[in-house]
Amino acid sequence: MDYLLFIYPNCDKCDAFKNYLKGTSLVGQELSLVQKESKLRLREFLGWIKRDDKGAIIIPVFVLREDGKVLGVFNDHPELDSWLRSRA
Repeated sequence: MDYLLFIYPNCDKCDAFKNYLKGTSLVGQELSLVQKESKLRLREFLGWIKRDDKGAIIIPVFVLREDGKVLGVFNDHPELDSWLRSRA
C-alpha cells in the first residue's frame, strides 16, 4: 500500500495526520495544495473526496492506494486507523 497526502501549510489537522503517519509503516507522498501540480493531481480523486455542507473539500485528503487502485480516502487519522485495524 502507498498513499498520497494532500495538505495545506499551517494546517493543524494536516500536521496531526503527518505525525500519525510517522508511527506507521505506510509509505507515500505529501503534496502541498499551494502548488499547481498538487491541485491538478487532486482532481484525479474528485469522485472519492468528501466535501463539507458548503461543498468545500475537507482537508487533509489522504488517499490510500494499492497497485494504483484507490482503497479509501480519509480526512483524519482516527478514521484511517480504524480502517487499517479492520483489515488486520
